[in-house]
Amino acid sequence: MKRFLLFLIASLAATIIMFAQENYTLIVEGFDWGPAVSKVVLHLDQEISETPDAAAFQVLASRTTDKTDSALIPSSGKRDVLAAYISDVSGNKTTSSNYLTLILEVGPTLRISSPFHYQRGNFWIDYRLQITNTNKLTTWNHEANRIIPLVDQFDLQGVHYGGNSKKEIHYASYVPKSKLAKKPLIIWLHGGGEGGIDPTIPLLGNRAANYASDEIQNYFGGAYVLVPQSPTRWMDSGNGSTSGQVDDIYFKDVKGLIDDFSRQHPDIDKERIYVGGCSNGGYMSFKLLLEYPNYFAGAYISALAYRDVNVSDSQINSIQHLPIWFIHSKDDTTTVPEQTVEPIYNRLIASGAKNVHFSYYDHVTDITNAYGGNNYHYPGHWSWIYSHANESYKDFNGNPVMLEGVPVTIMQWLALQKK
Repeated sequence: MKRFLLFLIASLAATIIMFAQENYTLIVEGFDWGPAVSKVVLHLDQEISETPDAAAFQVLASRTTDKTDSALIPSSGKRDVLAAYISDVSGNKTTSSNYLTLILEVGPTLRISSPFHYQRGNFWIDYRLQITNTNKLTTWNHEANRIIPLVDQFDLQGVHYGGNSKKEIHYASYVPKSKLAKKPLIIWLHGGGEGGIDPTIPLLGNRAANYASDEIQNYFGGAYVLVPQSPTRWMDSGNGSTSGQVDDIYFKDVKGLIDDFSRQHPDIDKERIYVGGCSNGGYMSFKLLLEYPNYFAGAYISALAYRDVNVSDSQINSIQHLPIWFIHSKDDTTTVPEQTVEPIYNRLIASGAKNVHFSYYDHVTDITNAYGGNNYHYPGHWSWIYSHANESYKDFNGNPVMLEGVPVTIMQWLALQKK
């Protein structure tokens, strides 16, 4: 009897220890369709060297918000565990440790995996998990840390006061690891759904953080990345209108931010400053080219929202010397190509432009081939997917874009442009 009581006490103590260890680390990654919670790192109470069965773990997610006008659907649900592996606290594989990483299913239609919600723009929601090892009855239900690869490499504290708009422009910035004396600057201007005062939104809303990836950085030999965030929308004329007018309140302030950032980082190569954006940000990118035609070394613009009817012949002639690469989809019903990019591209070519390219897609498809490939169609407006993934390489005629006799992708091409 005494031995049985000692065994019972020991078992209860072990159970208490297991339930007391409840911390986990969320890993949020950016995908073509937006952010998703792709992994969870479980903090264990003891070191392990053998990986437990992934099927033993049950993961439940809850999505809530304090915005009373936002209905989150789904608000809760089960997350499928695809695999498990022993890792360090950051989710990197190792042979033995006190951490176990679960890989969770994600996908463009799997809304339960998203820590964002879109309603008149993207915003973070309160995303929580409850993970249970059904074999050991161990539960983890407290987020101790959150890792956002690439985003975590950005400085998110930048603020620039815009004298023209009288508003603060928040921005994210990335400093390259390169030791080169002069480094280029890549500027990304987000779409209409990523405005506000939290720069993680434009970095993740359409995967702009990827400009800090090793792949793209290597093309440039290391580059600064600047991602300003509009307090409202880039096309805002001051009264909230975004109907395609050309009298926005922000373009002078964006240029002022770029100038200030360049002064703060004197190793930026003024001959290699590149600007790009999508939709609303495509409008602002094109507006900056028209207003400052001799400032930028090149531009990469997707889902252009600048209407051809608002561009004069003299403006076309003023930028025909600039390297520009447009990306658009024929089924874009938001920035209709026949009203925007098609006539503007044709006019630039007719003006004598020698270094203007246009990747024109029938549809925006799954470039990963994980969700249906060419048979899966994203909304036609989402052509920025090809820019962020560095997947654009064909010109308007369907042939590869060539540089010095070699086919290039959009980022390879951009990296070689210079004033």
